Amino acid sequence: MSGQGKTRADRFHTIIVGLGAMGSAAAANLARRGVRVLGIEQFALGHARGSSHGHSRMIRMCYYEHPDYVPLLRRAYELWRETEAASSAKLLHITGGVYMGPPDSLAVSGAIRAAVAHHLDHELLDRGDLAKRYPQFNVPDDHSALFEPVAGYLVPEAVIAAHLSLARAAGATLRDNERVDSYDADGARVRLYTSAGEYEADRVIFTSGAWATRVVTDLGIEVAASRQVMGWVRPEKPEMFAEGACPVWAIDCPLALADVRAGLYYGFPADAGGTPGFKIARHAVGPPINPDRADLNPVPSDEADFRPALRAFLPDADGPLIAARICMYENSPDGHFIIDRHPRHANVIIACGFSGHGFKFASVVGEVLADLAADGATRHPIGFLGLARFGRLQA
Repeated sequence: MSGQGKTRADRFHTIIVGLGAMGSAAAANLARRGVRVLGIEQFALGHARGSSHGHSRMIRMCYYEHPDYVPLLRRAYELWRETEAASSAKLLHITGGVYMGPPDSLAVSGAIRAAVAHHLDHELLDRGDLAKRYPQFNVPDDHSALFEPVAGYLVPEAVIAAHLSLARAAGATLRDNERVDSYDADGARVRLYTSAGEYEADRVIFTSGAWATRVVTDLGIEVAASRQVMGWVRPEKPEMFAEGACPVWAIDCPLALADVRAGLYYGFPADAGGTPGFKIARHAVGPPINPDRADLNPVPSDEADFRPALRAFLPDADGPLIAARICMYENSPDGHFIIDRHPRHANVIIACGFSGHGFKFASVVGEVLADLAADGATRHPIGFLGLARFGRLQA
């Protein structure tokens, strides 16, 4: 992006564009290091138009997506505890987690791979073991499961509020309802042109969620937004799904079964995050949407995204619908995060493409981005998340 405007601009060390999960964490981390930070959000702070709402987000260590994420997760857990202490807010809830599916499914085989590679505490359950321990789940006889004790959930609204409060208390300037229209960058500085004025900085960090395509399109990389459904129901047997009786969970359904759509279904104990009801959602790329024109209001047909799976796999939870909400994924081409410097502008830092599984990493991603902006490098192993994996980028 490039732009022209007035010649005078407010000056900062680092400007962060987007103050959702990743941007708010980066703002808090940089401000607490004494860096002069400006954070810009195009909507109201804590809005529900992106990927960081819905009252619960899963966190787990046996990461079936890829074992390379585990070192980042170890640090993420540490930082969540530190953020809780600094903000006096309860953010992280440990419930244990169980991941079910055919033995060769990603949810089971991938979790085992990560657990073995990093010597993580876990337990394998066959179908009989699963039925005895967690009778809530009605999975096919050929399914198995992995249980890990450290899994749980984060409360996204509380997380973002805590990070923003810490950033502001440490001196960060936060502006909401302000849109970034364009920017110019060279090796010495970055100039941003917004709906309210101009700003100049040594560094800029783009954590713009589903709007990230604007930043990476000129690199020949598509980060596409999709519409994702979340539902809350009132269980027929609520005692089976209360926190303490029910862990966070995922059921991998690689192929469609009758009217159950293919995908990975997941959920949380009832009332997780303070919202009444039992939450269920399907982790699979939903219909493509334009984030600027997206209608994020649920419609009656959205219930079909999760209701058949609820009937099939969790029949005792198959009660009346309480609420449905819509969020967005920002999908990278391979489903893995993009965290790197712009190949032509070392002072432009990009963090996007979190593809529906990034929220749990917000604490450590904030630290990584602060490292890159303040120190020029990070000790964290993020090479596998770099732009180079996409091959030769467009000039």
